[in-house]
Order: sequence, then structure tokens, then C-alpha cells
Amino acid sequence: MIHKYSMSGYNIVLDVESGGVYVVDDLTFKMLDKINLPMDKSCPDNLFKEFSKYSIEEIQDSYNEIYSLYESKRLFSDDNVYEKYSISAEQTPIKAMCLHVAHDCNLRCKYCFASTGDFGGNRELMSLDTAKKAVDFLIKNSGKRKNLEVDFFGGEPLMNFDVVKKTVEYARKEEKKFNKNFRFTITTNGILLTDDKIKYLNEEMDNVVLSLDGRKKINDRMRPRVSGDGSYDSILPKFLKLVKDRGTKDYYVRGTFTKHNLDFSNDVLHINDCGFDQISVEPVVCDASKEYALTEKDLSKICEEYELLANKIVERKKNNSKINFFHFMIDLKQGPCVIKRLRGCGCGNEYVAISPDGRIYPCHQFVGMEEWNMGNVYEDNLNADIKDKFSKTTIFDKEKCSDCWAKFYCSGGCNANNYQYAGGNILKPYELSCEMEKKRIECAIMIKAALS
Repeated sequence: MIHKYSMSGYNIVLDVESGGVYVVDDLTFKMLDKINLPMDKSCPDNLFKEFSKYSIEEIQDSYNEIYSLYESKRLFSDDNVYEKYSISAEQTPIKAMCLHVAHDCNLRCKYCFASTGDFGGNRELMSLDTAKKAVDFLIKNSGKRKNLEVDFFGGEPLMNFDVVKKTVEYARKEEKKFNKNFRFTITTNGILLTDDKIKYLNEEMDNVVLSLDGRKKINDRMRPRVSGDGSYDSILPKFLKLVKDRGTKDYYVRGTFTKHNLDFSNDVLHINDCGFDQISVEPVVCDASKEYALTEKDLSKICEEYELLANKIVERKKNNSKINFFHFMIDLKQGPCVIKRLRGCGCGNEYVAISPDGRIYPCHQFVGMEEWNMGNVYEDNLNADIKDKFSKTTIFDKEKCSDCWAKFYCSGGCNANNYQYAGGNILKPYELSCEMEKKRIECAIMIKAALS
């Protein structure tokens, strides 16, 4: 299977199975639509007639180039190595855990998938005892994996900062006993940041995710405080200080765009202009009845905006400006391993989330859905059937994925979004997200072509 498209003056051809990506001239681009498989070594007569406005030499050269790639199985390849791996997919040890230290928040973000922080339940904070049990659970279920990840999440995790600190201290002590290495991440809205907290996060957190939607008007419309006041003016200087003091350690600014800012490229560039170069502004995923929801009617505008943003990023990079937009980051030489391409994020298999009372869920977006409760860290149990279900769920099991050119890049999309917004089935992709992801992949490859 191949996928071909033109963007910003580049004719781009992707061979789906081999992963080969090629920038070709107009003749080769057009000729690909007329190729019959299996290919003959000699150029068929009908191609000389079809492209008679070109010289015989040009036609022959284009055909020879296509044939050479075809013969080496880098174009029109039929390698089924991915499907072979999918058959052997099995459960693997848990390596990452999202620790919900706070089911409460000091903002009331209108689009919050966590029901403004309480995940549809009570507003509560995780106890230190539960956090320690969760660390023990992760170590026990990590098998021979040495490197483990813990993401402090909410709600707003800084509302339970003392437990965050003591959990890190406990994990550092336990990792020495069991020959493990913990990597910590925290996601914060910034309201409670102080100089002391900034210093601690920069010392202890391997990555920090900073929530900001972009321009002041856009951010404050969707991310108000409990009082209804905006949050932009308070958090921006704190985020700037944190990033300035952070040096070379990882961080990124994470925002959400909605129907109210379909010109979201301006929000991405605003964040960059403020002084942040690691940026992720993602489409809201919610019930279509919400007034801020993205729908199919918005899709053409969203795709146009992604392309506009891609071209602006190319322009900035050519002018030596630093900017990484996470949805446009793609590794064409190495990329994720085969299993990662087939299963995606590892939700429910390599990755789990722990609620404040110790319940275990496949990921942070499944928290509160009791049909997906996998156990409890206090009872030291784990639902093997659910884990097995996720471990064996690949793109070849998902409706429409196996015939999609983007399958090895998106890995079938977000299981939680599929379940919530595509008919209660993790195997049925949420098609609106699919279309946006395909456009982002095309933009990412175009950026590579423009900067190569």
C-alpha cells in the first residue's frame, strides 16, 4: 500500500509497509497512479502514450526509479512482518503508572475530561499510604524492567504536594532495594507554583507538563478559576521562571483547542513567542453536543490550520528559531518498535492509572469507569483478563485500521476516546480523531522534507 499527497510544493510518497518516504517530481508522482502490479522491468507502452508531453528519456527514468524501489521492496511492498508480530502479542510487565494524587482542582476547565478534577466522584486527595502501595505495586509488576515511570496527575497534583514529595522519597529508597530506576513526571496548571515548588520540580521531575491553552483570551475562556476569574496572568510568569530555571531538562506546554479557536496556530505561535519551545496544543475530545466541541463540519478548517502551522514552523526553523510541536514530531529513521506501532501507548498492559483510593484502571482517561476497574493496590490483585485484552489489541483487530495508510503511525488511536466517543468499543476508532491524525502525519513528513 502506498499513500501519496502534495503539500507546500512537495510531492510525497509513503510506502506503508516498509515505512519508506520519498519526495518525487511531478512525472513520477503522476505515474504512480498508472502502475500495474506486478511491475515489469521494461516500461509499458501505455505509459509512453499516457505521458507523451514528457520526453521518452524522462518517462523511462521515472519508471526505472519506481521499478528499482519496487524490486528492492521499498515501494509497493507487501511485507507482512507487522501482522506476524500482532499474532504473537502478549502481556508484558508494567513499566509506567499515572498516580492520581488529587481528584480535586483549583480550576474549572470547561472541557475537562475529568469532570473538573473529581472524575465523576468525590473530591479527594490520595493518602501517602495509598501512594506507597502504588509504588510497591509497580515494582512488583514490573518484572525485569529496570526503568519505571510515575506521572503525578490530577485534578491538580500540587494540591497534594506533600504526598508528591514523600512518594518520590519513598520510591528513591525502594528503587535501591530492587535495582530499579524511577523517572518522575508531573502535570500542573501552575496556580500553586511557588519558588520552592519550582525548585523541587526542577530537581526531582524528569519531565514537567505545563497546562496553558495559548492566548490570554482563549486560555481564560476555557480555563477559569473556581471564582470564574481567568488564570493566564497568574500562571504565565511562573511557567516562564520554571522553564528558565530548568535548563536542559524536559518540559512541554500542553494546551487544548476547541471550536472557539479553530485558528489554533496562533495559540501555538503565541506560546512560542512567550519563550516556550516545547509545545503541544491538542484537539478537544468530548461529546458532540457541547458548544465548544469539534465536529466533522470543522474538519476542513482544522486541516487547513494544521498545514498553515506546519509552514510557519518550517519558516521559524529555517530562521533558527527553536520550536517543537509534539504532534508534528516524527522519526522516519528509527521510530517506535514494531510492537509499539501495533499497540500504541501500552494502555492497560504496560501502563496503568491509580485512583486516590487505590483502584487500578487501564489509563488516566478510564479512571472512574467501573467496568474497566482492574483491581486495587491494597488487595494486590490485577484483572488479567483486561490486561490480556489490551495486550492483544492491535491495529489488525481494530475496525478500518488494517486498511488505513496511517496505521503504523497512530497505532489505532486512543483506546479511551474510541470507547467513549465511537460507540463503546475500544476496537472502533473515533473517526474524527483519525482524520486529524492523518493530517498531522502528512504535515510532519512535509516538515521533514522541507528541512532536509
